[in-house]
Amino acid sequence: MEIEQEKTDAPHDARRRELIRAAGLAAVASVAGVSTFAPPAAKAAPVGSRGVLGARLQGAQHFGITVQNMDRAYEFYTQVLGGTEIMRDGDFQGDVIHNTLLLVEELEAAERHVNPRTLGIPDLRGGAQRLDVRFIQFDNVVIELLQYRDSSQPQGSGASFAPPHENTSPAFPKSMHVCFYIRDDVDFNQFVRDLEAEAAKRGMINVKANRIVSSPSEQERQRAPLNTLTNRITSGKSDGWTLIYAKGPEGEQLEFVQVRGQAKKVFGEAYEARRRQAG
Repeated sequence: MEIEQEKTDAPHDARRRELIRAAGLAAVASVAGVSTFAPPAAKAAPVGSRGVLGARLQGAQHFGITVQNMDRAYEFYTQVLGGTEIMRDGDFQGDVIHNTLLLVEELEAAERHVNPRTLGIPDLRGGAQRLDVRFIQFDNVVIELLQYRDSSQPQGSGASFAPPHENTSPAFPKSMHVCFYIRDDVDFNQFVRDLEAEAAKRGMINVKANRIVSSPSEQERQRAPLNTLTNRITSGKSDGWTLIYAKGPEGEQLEFVQVRGQAKKVFGEAYEARRRQAG
């Protein structure tokens, strides 16, 4: 049966790669003030100009978030933040996909003589757990939502196979975050307030943004003045960069930024320099 699974996985994965590739990304173009950018397909930069491997790359493809509730996360990224679905796939299982995603962690569990599940390793090999994915397109980034669930759980609304880890600080090594770019003409402070309100209307009360002032309680955080919802940098190399960190509905780390003035100039010059380097 495993041999049959390997045979069927190969074209399945190939179709998946083609669909993802077709989605494309504009990478840093929007931050640099450029609406679209397609890297030259036929002319790669000299190997030495970007390093041995850099000349073979075309930028970031997507960011992935492993979620507890697929339908809830999907609703947030499409209905609240306005992304559009590229594709969804799921019920991934079998030896090939298990090894592809989890072999290093599985070997670590064996070396430590612990149950693989205690290290967050689902059993995709035997099919006790399955993997579902959904890809969501934004203007300059693709977000992949992943859920690992027990085989008895339904796709989308079913429970995850394991609880989330307790370490939510972005300062922990191996933490990740997704950054969204806010248009220059948007009132950033109001955007943050509306983000929390829109999520709360959908029952996502754990969508919370930081403030730039200390808050002794959750109530005080909510009552903080509107002008404390974003950090606007007005000096130094980051002049023109405005940001805030927030938690998404799954507890994932998000960042929202505006890039104007000096910061936008710096990004724009770097973008144009890279284009010239690519020939």
